[in-house]
Parts: sequence; C-alpha cells; structure tokens
Amino acid sequence: MKNDTGTDKISQRIRVAIAWCFITYAMILFGERIASISRVIANGVFFASGFDSFVNVTASLSLICAAVMLAALPKNRGLILSLAGVGDSIDYDAMSLTCGVLLVSGMLHTEYTFAPVQFAAYGFLIAAMVIKTADTARRSEHRFKLWYTLIYLVAFSMAIPVMYRSSIELATLFHVVEGISALALVALFTRMMRAVFKERPDDLIGYLPFVAMVVFDAAVLFMRWSEEINTFVLIFASAAASVFIVGKIIFAVSGKKSEK
Repeated sequence: MKNDTGTDKISQRIRVAIAWCFITYAMILFGERIASISRVIANGVFFASGFDSFVNVTASLSLICAAVMLAALPKNRGLILSLAGVGDSIDYDAMSLTCGVLLVSGMLHTEYTFAPVQFAAYGFLIAAMVIKTADTARRSEHRFKLWYTLIYLVAFSMAIPVMYRSSIELATLFHVVEGISALALVALFTRMMRAVFKERPDDLIGYLPFVAMVVFDAAVLFMRWSEEINTFVLIFASAAASVFIVGKIIFAVSGKKSEK
C-alpha cells in the first residue's frame, strides 16, 4: 500500500508539473502574440499587404481557437484541475492539439514579434515533454529510445520554418510555400508530441514527418537562398536529419539483435 501511495503521489506531482509547464507556455505565447497583434492594429497595418493580411488573420484565428479549446473543450478539464493538484488525469490528446493550434500563431512573423519571449514559451513546452519522458523512462526498459526520439523531436521542432516576409522576385510563391511548410510541419509536430505523452516513441521516427521536413525545409531554404540563408533552420534541419538516420540504423541493429 505504501508503494501504491508513493506512486500515486509521484504521478500527481508529474501531472501538476506538466500542467503548469503547458499553461505557462500558453500564457507566455498568448501574451507575446496579443501584444504584437495589438500594436499591429493600433498602427493600422493589419491589412498592409497580402503577407500582413495572411499572418495577422491566421495568427488571430490561432489564438482564438486555442483560447476556446483551452477554456471550453471538456477534455481539457483535467489539465485545468491538475494545476491545483486535484485532477486525476490529463487528456494528452486534447492538450497536444490545443498546443499545436496555439503554436501556429508563433510560426507567423507578425510585426513587433519579440522572438526571445517566444523561445521562453517554447522552453516550457519542451520541459513538459522532458518531464513526461523522464516519467515514462523510469517505468520502461527502452530508456535510450525514449530519450533519443525526444532529442529528434526537439530538433525537428526547431527546424519548422517561421513564415517571414521576403522581397525576392517570386515573393508571393515563396510566401505560399513558406505558409504551407509552417502549417504542415506544425501539424506533424503536434502528432509527434502526442506520441511523447502517449508513450509511443516508435511513432516519433516515422518516415512521413522526416520526408516532409526535408522537402519543405529544402524548398524554403533554396527559394530564399539568394536573399538570406536561414542558418537556424539549416542547422536544426541538418541535426534532425542526422539524428533520424543514425537512429534508424541503431534501432534496426538493436531490433535484429533482440530477435536472435
């Protein structure tokens, strides 16, 4: 009974920590995004151009949808209760989806964006995944795979290209490609983040997200190469690709050994 009680207390503390990490991520990103968009509206540049119209409208819709999901989605009730340590579960599917919807707003470079605050918000999201992975690892025989796939996911998340304004000759086409890339990779990241919380590391190293990252990042980097090299995306896309390839080899070899 003591062991059960101790386990229950650990599980509750983990839920509380994850809930606070997620809510802190949401509050910081909400604050930064609202501050940016409010200044855009105040200065009358919400619809200044086609680019501005898209990023401002999409970011606003992202914030509205995430707020509604967080406040009204029944499945997020466990997350809210866990903040006070009174909940007995968190619906990680609902939490991951809400997180992904909110993340869309952060992938759109609106005027007056303050990137350091956004990175602080992402830090809490990563912290939630680290806490969950640590909890899963202490009960699993596949600790290496759990931590390795999390490293890959973090690199993948940093390789998602933020939608920036460009003045290249084919700027409109570039913005379309850039927008599709950001939205598609955020959706795939959300799906992979869900796998972390559902304790399914094998779902993190699927070929679809990897191929999508390579194709979309290559397109975004190549099209804007003459104007500016996005070193940040280039570094993390290369890191994610290296971790993915090496991981596939390691897990394939270890899988064959376990079969013998």
